[in-house]
Amino acid sequence: MRNLKLIIQREYLARVRNKTFIIMTFLSPLILVGMFALIAYLSMLNSSEQRIIGLYDETKMFASEFKDQEQVQYLDLSGKTFEEAKKMVNEQEYYGLIYIPENINWDVEGVQFFGKESPGLGTIQAIEKTIADRLTRQELIERGIDVNQLNEAKTEVRIEIQNFSGERTSKMSNYIKMFFGGAAGYLLMMFIIIYGNMVMRSVIEEKTNRIIEIIVSSVKPIQLMMGKVLGTSLAGITQFTIWVLLAGVLAITSFYVLGIDIFTVQKSQLETVEQIAQPEIAQLVMDVINLPILSLVIFFLIYFIGGYFLYSAIYAAIGAAVDSETDTQQFMFPVILPLMLGIYMGFFSVIENPHGSISTIFSMIPLTSPIVMLMRIPFGVPWWELAISVGLLIITNFGVIWLAAKIYRVGILMYGKKASYKELFKWLKY
Repeated sequence: MRNLKLIIQREYLARVRNKTFIIMTFLSPLILVGMFALIAYLSMLNSSEQRIIGLYDETKMFASEFKDQEQVQYLDLSGKTFEEAKKMVNEQEYYGLIYIPENINWDVEGVQFFGKESPGLGTIQAIEKTIADRLTRQELIERGIDVNQLNEAKTEVRIEIQNFSGERTSKMSNYIKMFFGGAAGYLLMMFIIIYGNMVMRSVIEEKTNRIIEIIVSSVKPIQLMMGKVLGTSLAGITQFTIWVLLAGVLAITSFYVLGIDIFTVQKSQLETVEQIAQPEIAQLVMDVINLPILSLVIFFLIYFIGGYFLYSAIYAAIGAAVDSETDTQQFMFPVILPLMLGIYMGFFSVIENPHGSISTIFSMIPLTSPIVMLMRIPFGVPWWELAISVGLLIITNFGVIWLAAKIYRVGILMYGKKASYKELFKWLKY
């Protein structure tokens, strides 16, 4: 036990005293925020770019229908010949040219768009909608229907969503929950891959330097493997805890700027938010406040520990089985596959039906449960499902660590022989 403690301490201190670790621990949140801010800024620049689209309308029906917008300006070129219009658009490097033939058969032929490159989906949809609306009005008039009365008869319906206890939510509530759950699941996957690779590289480095032969003479291989896994996991938890504290301080500060006490949210505070923002935005803020953030953080730590131990034992076994990092490629795909499967199954199934059979099953399977269950938690998960998921994860951990230790014990002293799945299976029998 004393040797295990020393190994854990050595691995932990080697990580947290590293200058890169210290810098990235405090710099990563700022980099992340800066990245999102840069993406938002570049998106705004891209969307604010002015586009000029020429219109050549031989039917003389649509020139008045295309209204200039903030990013798009329509230029009527119907007074020119078609070839002159095309040449002008090409030479002036306009975004494109809309061509509506005079004797067009709407059931067979369509409007043509000429441009140097394929236009965006939003642009094409806006053009199609403008033309379709004009044709619909014309058809209604020909059938003797008063278009003005029809427009006046249109009624907008806004559904207010509440649960049976009277708590209101917005239409975007599920997307907010999926965002936080998906972020937690994706962050966990990245932690597992990053710190698992740290364990694997550490094992390979000690093995190739032949330091391991000296260490194993005084320490059991299982203690060495567990020491590396535990020490690296503690470093990861330390880093994550600092990130949570920094994020919490920023979040609390932001809410107090808006006049919201997140610990005792009152109706009057919602009214304060509604005064400075639209009701929909105010409701989105309340949806964020009502998320089970504490449960999400607690279970993130639980699933981080369980998932990290599970995969790090596999990473350590792979590191012991090979002689260089290049040789690990043949073993990495089966390790990464469940993590990727958990991410994709979470995004495609949880958001549609968080309590469906597929979502529930994958949140129970130990190899995918750390990711999928974190995505489900914001939607509310019964305690017994959480208990079963965590219990299966713990049991699987003991089994995988036991198998990994057998591979580690043999592979750590094996040199010059390229390992294969058949060879690993033999090591399990020793």
